[in-house]
Amino acid sequence: MNRLKGPDIKDLKVPPVLRDLFQDLRDRRLLPLLALVLVAIVAVPFLLGDDSEVEEPAAAILSAPQAQTAEAARLTVVEAKPGLRDYRKRLQARQATDPFEQRYTAPVLKGAELQSETSSSTGSESTSTSPTESSGGDAAVESPPSGGSGSGGSSGDGEPSLTLFTFVIDIQYAHTEEREDGSVTMGKPTKRERVKPYTPLPGVKAPVVTYLGVGAEAKTALLMVSKEVTAVFGDGKCVSGTSSCEVLEVETGIPQTFEYGPNGVRFKINVLKIEPLVTGHL
Repeated sequence: MNRLKGPDIKDLKVPPVLRDLFQDLRDRRLLPLLALVLVAIVAVPFLLGDDSEVEEPAAAILSAPQAQTAEAARLTVVEAKPGLRDYRKRLQARQATDPFEQRYTAPVLKGAELQSETSSSTGSESTSTSPTESSGGDAAVESPPSGGSGSGGSSGDGEPSLTLFTFVIDIQYAHTEEREDGSVTMGKPTKRERVKPYTPLPGVKAPVVTYLGVGAEAKTALLMVSKEVTAVFGDGKCVSGTSSCEVLEVETGIPQTFEYGPNGVRFKINVLKIEPLVTGHL
């Protein structure tokens, strides 16, 4: 049998570049690695093609819930409507009230006491309530309950009440007068009784001093000295003022002389008595 004769491999001419490359790879033993790379290049398209065919159904299955979620999210979007909500809906849980009706009242104080009863150390003697010390104005003291209904010092239900009082004074005053012969002498004294606090003395036309109230233990009277007074004579005690006395504390029975006005008229004022005066009940 005759064989077909082809070209001899030895007669094939290989480009010098490929021949040199082949020889270099063979000398460095890189031909197996090159063969492995060529096999990988040929096999990768087939492997990727099989994976894509398997993953396509899964991708289709996973995309369906995502599509449903996106659809649901799109349907739940509410259109914005700017503006105030109807007050009837906003206040429907509350009830309307009358703004002129009194709903809050102040607490009622019953049996208020300024000074409670005190007992001695032995318990055999006791002292009743006494008026509090005051420097002027009104004061209050608790009255004991009374057995009868509507009697003074207590309310109808027998509870103690408060008695309001103030300290008044009796005074005697006089002022200097000029006689026909040109001499100056003290005039006839005048008496005023139950003078209440903040009363000008001896009067409104000549407010030499103003009665303010009483001092400690209600034994002295406090007199506010007018700015028109140029000199004060007596044993009174100045309790306020530096260059000139503004408030003078005087005792009963000791007269004080005040030089008043541009003409230097002298007024002699004497506090005769200090006593409490009841002004009302609570």
